[in-house]
Amino acid sequence: MSTLYVVGTPIGNLGDITFRAVEIFKSVDAVAAEDTRHTLQLLNHLEIKKPLISCRSQNEESASQKIIKLLDEGQNIAYASDAGTPGISDPGAVLAGLVRKAGHNVVPIPGPSAFASLVSVAGAGGKTLVFEGFLSPKPGRRKSRLRELLSTGDAIVLYESPFRIVKLLTDIADIDKSRRIVVGRELTKLHEEIIEGAAEEVRDEFASRDKVLGEFAVFISGVKNVQLSDESDDN
Repeated sequence: MSTLYVVGTPIGNLGDITFRAVEIFKSVDAVAAEDTRHTLQLLNHLEIKKPLISCRSQNEESASQKIIKLLDEGQNIAYASDAGTPGISDPGAVLAGLVRKAGHNVVPIPGPSAFASLVSVAGAGGKTLVFEGFLSPKPGRRKSRLRELLSTGDAIVLYESPFRIVKLLTDIADIDKSRRIVVGRELTKLHEEIIEGAAEEVRDEFASRDKVLGEFAVFISGVKNVQLSDESDDN
């Protein structure tokens, strides 16, 4: 029985690669990747040479069959998405499911994710946290889903592109302008930025910029998170 290793890779700073991830990349017979060019840069940085297999969202099912064939032949394979942990708003979930169904081991090699990175510095506890990833780019669907999410009162984490971040922040502010949010831009990268405040304040900050660049993760505090924060301020 062969093994597929699902490997978390840095979301920006290459220093975040784990020792275990490096050892896995060294030991496997081939590396499957969402973007072979991107993963090649990482492997070159680590001075590791391995055959590369394309496995992106557009071809994940067919690529999975090729990878399963290699596993059937006794090879061990590592899978890496462009950045972060595969399967979290990235390809990898379909591959993991099909490989396990085919009778092979699927082993997680934990690593960075924008989701975990932002939550770790958001400064809000609570037992329930909803990860929604990217919302629909269609304005009506996006705002409708936001209303549903905010109405639960739970904390929420979203991802967004630089092209729609102001629109997303505007929608949040329209629904609940005082809801506390934390925006992480370019997490772990050279121009990392973490901005906290009421939804309306954070929206105004980004709307005032001539150009908005980078990748974004957005933490929206739940109602209980806000109450806990208010109570601690009063003590």
